[in-house]
Order: sequence, then structure tokens, then C-alpha cells
Amino acid sequence: MKRRYRIRRVLNLVNLSTPLGLLIAKVGGASPVPGPHGLILAFGYRYGFPIAGAFTVGNVVVTKHSELSERLITHENRHASQWACCIGLPMLPLYLVAMAASVVICGDQASYNPFERLANLDDGGYERRVPRWRRSR
Repeated sequence: MKRRYRIRRVLNLVNLSTPLGLLIAKVGGASPVPGPHGLILAFGYRYGFPIAGAFTVGNVVVTKHSELSERLITHENRHASQWACCIGLPMLPLYLVAMAASVVICGDQASYNPFERLANLDDGGYERRVPRWRRSR
């Protein structure tokens, strides 16, 4: 594993985001397995929230599916780095504010959410929408 992923794994353990991700996976009935780049992939999440193909908390990628595409793992890998950069738990309110702003600006949770844009919308399977004020009437 590359040094940057080892550092990220330690940061996300220390900032408690990975333990929180493991707790969410356990409560949701997901089964964790080691993944690439120091990620932990948790398959079989049974709840419908949040609405996404997968979501990441710390180094834990949680999904209701039994497998993930390489592109989606790449997208979620970037989110794991965002958790480390945001020093863990502050990521939650920052992400929620960014998601709400995106809904106001363009009508969906991802198109203008800087966290999703930096993780690459296309890799995450998100549609790119223009702001409401740029749409033709």
C-alpha cells in the first residue's frame, strides 16, 4: 500500500471517522472486507439512507450492493481522503451544508456539492446539472 494511503488510514482512525464508519456498517448489517488503498468495503447495508450507490465514512465504504465498480471505488477513495483532510467528524456538517447548497442551486445533491465534484461526479455516477438560473425556460 502506498505511503499516502497508510497515512490516511491512520488519520481516519485517530479522527474517529473510520470507527464511526465501522459502527454504521455494523448497525446497517453490512459485512466489512479489506479493499484497495487501505479502504474497508462493507457490503449488504440494509437501510435506504443515505440515497447513494455507496457512501464513505472515514476509510469505510458502505453499500447495499454485493460489489462495486472500479470507478465507484475510485470515487469513494477520494471521499476517504476528504475525511482525513477535514479532520474527521467536521466532514459531516460540511458535507450536509454542501449538499443543501447543491439542492438549492441545481436541484440535486451532487452537481454543485464541492465534495462530490472533487471526487469526480462521473466516477460517482452522478448526472451533471446546470444551475437553475442557467436553464432554458
